[in-house]
Amino acid sequence: MRYIPHTDADIDRMLRVIGAPSVDSLFSHIPAALRHTRPLDIPALDEVTLLSHLGDLGARSIPSVGATIREGAALSFLGAGLTPHHIPTAVDMLLCRSEWYTAYTPYQPEVAQGTLQAVFEYQTLVSELFGPPTGGDVAPFICNASMYDGASALAEAVLMARRVTGREGSLLCGALHPHYAETVRCYLAGLCEPGTLDAQLATVAMGADGRVETAELERALSERRSTVACVVVQTPNYLGVVEELRGIAQRVHAAGALLVVVCTEPLSMGVLASPGSLGADIVCGEGIGMAIPPSLGGPGVGLFAARADFVRQMPGRLIGETVDQEGRRGYVLTLSTREQHIRREKATSNICTNQGLIALAFTIHLSLLGRRGFVELARLNLAKAEYAKSRLTALRGCQLAVSGPTFNEFALRLRGPADEVAERLRKRGILAGVPLCQPSFGLSGLPDADKTLLIAVTERHRREDIDRLASAIDEVCP
Repeated sequence: MRYIPHTDADIDRMLRVIGAPSVDSLFSHIPAALRHTRPLDIPALDEVTLLSHLGDLGARSIPSVGATIREGAALSFLGAGLTPHHIPTAVDMLLCRSEWYTAYTPYQPEVAQGTLQAVFEYQTLVSELFGPPTGGDVAPFICNASMYDGASALAEAVLMARRVTGREGSLLCGALHPHYAETVRCYLAGLCEPGTLDAQLATVAMGADGRVETAELERALSERRSTVACVVVQTPNYLGVVEELRGIAQRVHAAGALLVVVCTEPLSMGVLASPGSLGADIVCGEGIGMAIPPSLGGPGVGLFAARADFVRQMPGRLIGETVDQEGRRGYVLTLSTREQHIRREKATSNICTNQGLIALAFTIHLSLLGRRGFVELARLNLAKAEYAKSRLTALRGCQLAVSGPTFNEFALRLRGPADEVAERLRKRGILAGVPLCQPSFGLSGLPDADKTLLIAVTERHRREDIDRLASAIDEVCP
């Protein structure tokens, strides 16, 4: 019966149980203009014809390979939460070694040591990136085995803060990535009584420098003092600005709440103090840029670390180190908060797996860089972005949209409409950045968003690439 489709009687019975009048009503929240109401027009093709057809479709795409020299490739300055870096060829070569060809789900450690060791090393690296220095006065951080992506990792962090504090309110600071904010709203909507979501989830405005407006934060915490479970801050934030975390953490902790920090550019930790050392309680983010080239936005790898005393409330898997009966070092699945053997009411999340392959690529890349190489790469990104800022702000009518310090991404206000400029440059083979006038990428409270481009510069960009971007903007900008 498992392969037989549901009958009309089956469907009617299920609809009665959930109280829905029809299957179409389950999709009523999707705008009618976006709903596909007719059968898909997909022809039946043989394999040879199908592969040829797919090749034709793929040839329409312009590859975005940053600074690499390749005929027909676009020069890309796209970032906005997914900033691609150069991935050494060695990463793919090592990723395919047989040491990692162990059990998909590591329930049985005796046959899954390759997978378990890889995840343990990943956890160690992320804990070092985001947590406080070992041996200090601050509680150490523990990292889980990875999550699906940065946005869902943040949503899980908010849910974790609610469990830890026993409170339900959350404050999202204004320069948080809009996709991350929407994901949090989606998660919380199912937990709130109808009409109460806005009371539990509020936004704190950003100042003219692109950072958290501390006066607004203090006001929001004062008004909701006994109900705020966490304050969410991104650094570098959506506009690329580095937040001042220590002062924020002091204000948040004084109100009895937790500080959740989002980092979509882990390379920034090569030049910045770790969030854990500045008072963060939970840190999450996205690591795809250091693992694999972006492919239509995914798949990602959600980074997630938190204070060790919160470990029982962490979502996802946790791999630990132990010894076997003969005293040999080994690795085991130590904590699994939502596996098949855990009752639903005992689970702390719905995450019952991890992004093992992407997490492994992330681990290999960071291991190849080493501590010194990681810092040098971060400094290189910072230097190139600063050169781009100086070059672009020297153009007539162009200036930074906000004044705060940035890492390798910044918002540039043009003298003309950003979407028109971006389209003209695209026709020249340059993906100049993300126009912040686009509905899905806009940021409330940003003046002149219709004239603002979000530009990311990494080690992949040469000086001549940046000069080419500046000259092209000056030519096409009205």
